[in-house]
Amino acid sequence: MNTATHWIGGRHVAGTAALINVVNPATGEVIAQVPAGTTVDVDHAVAAANAAFAGWAATDPAERAQVVGRIADGLRGRTEEIAATITSEMGAPITLSRTAQVAFPVAVAASFAALAPDFAWTEQIGNSLVVREPIGVIGAITPWNFPLQQIVSKLAPALLAGNTMVFKPSEIAPLTAAILAEVAAEAGLPPGVFNVVHGTGPTVGAAIAAHPGIDMVSFTGSTRAGRQVSAAAAETVKRVTLELGGKSANIILDDADFPEAVTRGVAMVLTNGGQVCGAWPRMLVPAARQDEAIELAVAAAAAYTVGDPTDESVHLGPMASEQHRQRVNGYIERGLADGARLVFGGPGRPGGLPEGAYVRPTIFADVVPDAVIAQEEIFGPVLTITPYTGDDQAVQIANSTMYGLTGAVFGSHDRAMAIARRLRTGQVDVNGAHWNVLAPFGGYKQSGNGREFGRHGLEEYLETKSIQG
Repeated sequence: MNTATHWIGGRHVAGTAALINVVNPATGEVIAQVPAGTTVDVDHAVAAANAAFAGWAATDPAERAQVVGRIADGLRGRTEEIAATITSEMGAPITLSRTAQVAFPVAVAASFAALAPDFAWTEQIGNSLVVREPIGVIGAITPWNFPLQQIVSKLAPALLAGNTMVFKPSEIAPLTAAILAEVAAEAGLPPGVFNVVHGTGPTVGAAIAAHPGIDMVSFTGSTRAGRQVSAAAAETVKRVTLELGGKSANIILDDADFPEAVTRGVAMVLTNGGQVCGAWPRMLVPAARQDEAIELAVAAAAAYTVGDPTDESVHLGPMASEQHRQRVNGYIERGLADGARLVFGGPGRPGGLPEGAYVRPTIFADVVPDAVIAQEEIFGPVLTITPYTGDDQAVQIANSTMYGLTGAVFGSHDRAMAIARRLRTGQVDVNGAHWNVLAPFGGYKQSGNGREFGRHGLEEYLETKSIQG
């Protein structure tokens, strides 16, 4: 069994004797262990990051971009190894691990490397020279659902901007972090620029958020944990960016291509087992066409095979942990108790899968907008279908949660675009538009603050100085 280490100052550091088990959620088997980091480990990593900062910040942006580009190349070259690691540590189907869990972060890193030549690092405004400079040491804390994507989305712009980093991966899916550290070192990243400290949120995460030697915290995770990070960071008035929960709505208009809209909507709530912050777990349909939407949704969900995530034919693996399986199953039971109409799936494990953290993909219909399952983030393969009457009511329902991360509208182009502008959410897909790696991503309301990807994502990791001459 593999025992991972911290990565501090460009070398492996064992940490304390206390260890955290990494469990394969498909089998319940302990596949590795990582050290249970302490505040002392965080102190060492912060010291290494601070020592490396001046040299890395002074490095020409073009050279920093070349390193980020080599990181993208290195990750691409280890696609199979990384995909297999992610599948074993958090249960993503192996095909998804290749095509999304690895391919997306490779694309993100490459996109940031390409930004450097045209980015306005300096700007003349009257008699002032405006200079964009690195912030300092970045503390990064990420979840388990996309373990490589989440950190590369922070690391690539942070490095390009000239910052150094202390990173805490999720203890549920921490193994990819070791591969990333190796790739970064092989790409020519100087020792201490990127440091990895394993451990739990209450210990290592809290220490990072509050540390006076860290100048900014970038956190992705639940809204509850994001509030705690913000409170801890406020003591030292450090910058905080948060990418938090979501409960996004997919509005299907009466003039939409219903088969296309419903099928894509189901895919967006079942991909990665629904463990996607930008998923569309609420499907809003015209009341007169709810039965049609139900029939299409059930047919689409029935085509998804649940099972061993190492099987190339499987579409849905287990939840990332047994604890999370119980949480998702509890929401399914809550939906039944509250009177939502179950039209597919239900509580309990799928047939033929008595072991492992599996849940049944589930669809509820006639879900009232203020139902618990329509308001709280389930983070699992659970779709709610809510009927509406008229465009205004659809927009009102879509905007009725505390979240505002993503959303979707299907219908005639001009009408759908008009409704997209009315949604209080950071990103809206119209008629299944493709993901744009250069477009800003982030939330309104309690889905967070700050943006990732492209120029907007790079700017989050820069300070602005004006020099009058």
